[in-house]
Amino acid sequence: MKREGQVRIPSGCAIAAAISTNGTRFSGKMITDAMKPMHDRSNGLGGGFAAYGIYPDYKDFYALHMFFDERSTRKNCEAFLKERFEIVKSEIIPTRKIPTITDEPIIWRYFVSPLNSVLQSMQLDEKEFVARTVMKINTEMDGAYVFSSGKNMGTFKAVGFPEDVGEFYRLEEYEGYSWTAHGRYPTNTPGWWGGAHPFTLLDWSVVHNGEISSYDANRRFIEMFGYKCNLQTDTEVITYIMDYLLRVQGLSLEEAASVIAAPFWSTIEKKTDEYDKQKHLFLRTLFPSLLITGPFSIVLGFNGGLMALNDRLKLRSMVVGQKDDMVYIASEEAAIRVMNPCAENIWAPTGGEPVVIKLKDGTY
Repeated sequence: MKREGQVRIPSGCAIAAAISTNGTRFSGKMITDAMKPMHDRSNGLGGGFAAYGIYPDYKDFYALHMFFDERSTRKNCEAFLKERFEIVKSEIIPTRKIPTITDEPIIWRYFVSPLNSVLQSMQLDEKEFVARTVMKINTEMDGAYVFSSGKNMGTFKAVGFPEDVGEFYRLEEYEGYSWTAHGRYPTNTPGWWGGAHPFTLLDWSVVHNGEISSYDANRRFIEMFGYKCNLQTDTEVITYIMDYLLRVQGLSLEEAASVIAAPFWSTIEKKTDEYDKQKHLFLRTLFPSLLITGPFSIVLGFNGGLMALNDRLKLRSMVVGQKDDMVYIASEEAAIRVMNPCAENIWAPTGGEPVVIKLKDGTY
């Protein structure tokens, strides 16, 4: 019989991230390699990456990464897109055949710009228009899924271990100033291509280790505002919550963190700064259905930065390190040491306290 210390029982899923605050672009090989020491946190049912700054030649266009079940579905979807967007480039996303990644769908990308005539007729700004288009395709078009829709960024995900997914998508050929990664260990939802992390909408991307016990309450609230949770994984709702709080409601990153990982009422009452106290009371009262309960550590990616956040009880591991202009985040220090053996100031964020890293002003 194996004894304690002879068998590893990971706390489900692996996350990692790296960003250059100077905006220096670096290869996806580093973040792919960072997932290798956390291999046992995944079970091969999902891996993925999000990268920022990878499409400088098309930085002014939305990059739609899509899965299609069949060629006919792709053609029908492309006809739909042409009614709404100018398509400036359309191509298959390059991959390499490896034995551990099988049953892949058709994986395509479009660089698009919303048609002004359509925006004017619908009286929408372009971000809201793109978000509604993503929801419409994912909800109403069988066999077609938009899994990335931001500018100058892209998500790459599949059913497999993350290090294999990185090799499959040839991520060493991309360069970005910020990368996030995820290795999945699903417990109560299916492992399928669309259900792998990161989950994205516009330039937001979320990788998540944990489980959302408040999922139904969160989903019911957010779906009142046009979002549709149809990718069969609870993490999806976090992405839509962040889009709603940050883009629609205009909250800051710290305020959004205070909604989804809200301090306990008793903690708020003990605050001595009256402005800070009233702000937290206001946010808890205004958005009670967006409090996320259950264990979680997440990394939110966005154009220009990252935010790392634990649940308020810190029930999932996450550590942060840095070296020069680089900041590293991971479930385990071992992953940070792979990215940079000389990383300094390794520390574990406090539960419910966001760690926000942004590019230096004027950098990118």
